Amino acid sequence: MDPSRADVEAALEAYRSTEPLYTVESEAVETLPDAFQSGEYGRRDAQWVVRWYGRRYLGDEPPGEDRSRREDAFEGADFEAVRDAIAAAIEADREAYGDAIDALTALPGVDLPVASAFLAFLHPDRFVVVGPHTWGTVRDLTALEGPYPDPPSIDEYDDYLAACDELADRYGIDPWEVYMLVWRRRTERAEP
Repeated sequence: MDPSRADVEAALEAYRSTEPLYTVESEAVETLPDAFQSGEYGRRDAQWVVRWYGRRYLGDEPPGEDRSRREDAFEGADFEAVRDAIAAAIEADREAYGDAIDALTALPGVDLPVASAFLAFLHPDRFVVVGPHTWGTVRDLTALEGPYPDPPSIDEYDDYLAACDELADRYGIDPWEVYMLVWRRRTERAEP
């Protein structure tokens, strides 16, 4: 069942008032794009994105996730390589972001879903983070087809982004609010 505009507003308000990471996410959406673009960020800022991707589940990790292995691998990454990958991602736009995904996924501990988190914090007005639960919810609300591809290819991520655009247009919300909506609605789903 498609949510009404009132349902969407209620989900967004519930996200803001009950999600434990909302305050730090909101701050990151405000500050990380400028910090990354200006180059005035440190290793811990980049590590935060990787940690956020896994820790937002707060104990309800998707099947097959090994959060600590991913975080440890990224922590050992050469910081200049991280800076180069983020610089490539800064240039990403919705028509051509394959090079950014390639640069980010070349880093240890980063697959396409984590790369999508980097893109979402670099460009919260253009990209939406993908994962098993968000894919399933977007699929339920749009014409997106198939089970979650683990991990998605760039083409599959592009299909996901097109479906997220459909939601943004339908409800008059921005990409970060699309993420908030699908994250709240994921709990209504039994499986990804």
